[in-house]
Amino acid sequence: MDPAGSGAFEPARTHLADGRELLYFHDGGAGLRQGGVPPDTRSLPPRPDTPVMRFDPLLGDWISYAGHRQNRTHLPPAAECPLCPSVPGRATEIPAQEYDVAVFENRFPAFGPGTAGSLPDPAGAEAPAAGRCEVVAFSPDHQGSFAGLSLERIRTVIRAWTHRTAELSKVPGVAQVFIFENRGADIGVTLHHPHGQIYAYPYVTPTTQRQLDSLAGYHAAAGGDLFTDLLARGQEGQRIVAHGQYWTAYVPYAARMPIEVHVVPHRHVPDLPSLTEDEQTELAAVYRDVLRRIDGLYPTPTPYIAAWYQAPVDHPGREKYRLHLQVTSPRRAENKLKYLAGSEAAMGAFISDVTPEQTAARLRAALVDPAGTGGKQ
Repeated sequence: MDPAGSGAFEPARTHLADGRELLYFHDGGAGLRQGGVPPDTRSLPPRPDTPVMRFDPLLGDWISYAGHRQNRTHLPPAAECPLCPSVPGRATEIPAQEYDVAVFENRFPAFGPGTAGSLPDPAGAEAPAAGRCEVVAFSPDHQGSFAGLSLERIRTVIRAWTHRTAELSKVPGVAQVFIFENRGADIGVTLHHPHGQIYAYPYVTPTTQRQLDSLAGYHAAAGGDLFTDLLARGQEGQRIVAHGQYWTAYVPYAARMPIEVHVVPHRHVPDLPSLTEDEQTELAAVYRDVLRRIDGLYPTPTPYIAAWYQAPVDHPGREKYRLHLQVTSPRRAENKLKYLAGSEAAMGAFISDVTPEQTAARLRAALVDPAGTGGKQ
């Protein structure tokens, strides 16, 4: 099986007025549909300086301080959306008047611009929050959702994710590439337009490091592969949400959130560029099915976080780590959200009101809108 890789097609590249890179991905292949790559005619202020990050010796975490993000765009009306295509008289972050998928460097990054070498000794350290933050516009349509995209468009998004993972993994100083979508104001999105983000971190994130430690400990104690055993347990039946030839979506045995689904490849691969074309094609259908089931639980769209867990770029545990997607939502009832209060926020000790088996049964039984507009039929 040949990996799909980032070389399946090359996007059209350009730069915005302040020097940030912009890439266009087309459903049928490379670049834009027609007309070439239009320039950004805006007059923009210089890019902000690279943020600073500090090391917390008590918890062992790096914290980035990006004060310029206080001024980022916050839930503008549709007429002022920066992710809609540019039109005569109103230029946006995307100069093209027509596009399929666009990826560009975030104007208000938490990491970067700039790259770095190895991090300093963490004890009491301060370092540049180098790396890169990108925005992925899933569609020129201001309305709608990822679940409402066509399979062809979702496939294009997956190709864009794959391309960016492969390219960002080669940037000096980047330790991990994280792809995610925050959906809904209750999650904290600042733009309504359907979009996701990509963070290229200068360090291995705390959650990933905990997973790597668990993998090493499990192998040392049981001699097996933890991801393989978790997948086998998830495929037993009660917690399955969707199943294909290459992927299984299930509610994990110890789910933390009221809605939590893991989408896991059957083959052990470390990241998106390692997937084959067939695996990416089926992923588009399985992922859309999961999101439509989540939206089918209630009459109104459900907020969620969709997070791609990929192996760190250069780490001794990379080959033991398996790519997977986690979709979580704090929505525990139609008009109720689970808040991370005292026990969860302070102690990291989660308490759930519903069992994983109940959540999986509800998702399997959800009446899904075939058009992908959200809500029950």
